[in-house]
Amino acid sequence: MRPVRYVALGDSLTQGVGDPTPGGWRGWAALLADGLAEEPAEFTNLAVSGARTRDVLERQTAEGLRRRPDLVSVVIGVNDTLRGTFDIHTVAARLDRVYAAFTAQGAVLLTACLPDPGAMLGLPGALARPLARRQRAVNAVVHALSDRYGAVHLHAARGAWLTDRALWSADRLHPGERGHRQLAVRFHALLADAGVATGPAPSPEPEFPAPARTASLWWLATAGTGWLVRRCTDLLPQLLGLAVDEVRHRARGTGARLDLRAARAVSVALAALAAAERPDGADGVDVACRLSGGVRP
Repeated sequence: MRPVRYVALGDSLTQGVGDPTPGGWRGWAALLADGLAEEPAEFTNLAVSGARTRDVLERQTAEGLRRRPDLVSVVIGVNDTLRGTFDIHTVAARLDRVYAAFTAQGAVLLTACLPDPGAMLGLPGALARPLARRQRAVNAVVHALSDRYGAVHLHAARGAWLTDRALWSADRLHPGERGHRQLAVRFHALLADAGVATGPAPSPEPEFPAPARTASLWWLATAGTGWLVRRCTDLLPQLLGLAVDEVRHRARGTGARLDLRAARAVSVALAALAAAERPDGADGVDVACRLSGGVRP
C-alpha cells in the first residue's frame, strides 16, 4: 500500500516561517504530515513566502495536481489583503478554481480562515479596521467555498490563541514553534474526526527552546522589517486613504456603511461564481441573500 500523499499550498505561514529548525523552516504542515498515518506520508510543501492567491493558482496548483495528492491544504489570502490591488472578486474566483481542481481529482481539501494582520500587528484603529474588513471578506469567501467543496475547515481567525504571545514569533504575524504546533494539533483533530488522519497527533510541546528576546528583536529589526515592507509598499498610499475614509465615516456615524459595502462585495463575488455554474443564476441569488442577511425576492 502506497503512503498517503499530502501537498501543502500557500504562503509563509504554510512554508513554516516562525518555526526554525537546523534544517530550515518547518511549520504546521510538516508537523501535521507526520501524523496523517502510521507510515510516513509523502509530503510536498509548495508554499512560498509572500505568495498570494494568484501564485497559488498559477504556480503551485499545477505542480500539486501533478503529484495527485490524497490531501491538499490551501491556506492563503493574508498577502492579498496587504496589497493595493486587493479585489475580493478576483480572490474568490481564484480560490474557486483551485478548490475545484483538487476536489475534482478526488483529494481531501483542507482550509482555514485566518486572523487579520492589522490586529496582529497592533496598528491604530483607523489603519487596522480596513485591513480587518478585507480579511473578514477573504474569510467569508473561504467559509463559503469550503462548504461548497466539502473541505475540512479550521476556524483559526478567533480564539485565545491569538492573544497568547507565547505562541507567536517576534513579527507578530507568524506563529512561533508553539503556535505552529497548535495549528498542527487542531488540523489533525479535524482530520481524525473525518477519518482522514489515522496516525498519532502532533505533540503540542516545543522541541526547541524559544528564541531569546534579544534575538527576536534583532530579527524583527532586520529581516522581519524587510519582510513587512516588501509586502506593504504598494498598499501604504491606499491604506492611508482608507484610514482617512474610516475616520470620516466614524465622525459622521456612518461607519456601518463600510461594513455593508464589504459584505455586499463578498455576496456579489460568490453569487457570480454560483451563477457561472448555473446559467439561470438561481443559486447565485440564494448565496447573495444568505450572506447579506436579506430575503430571497
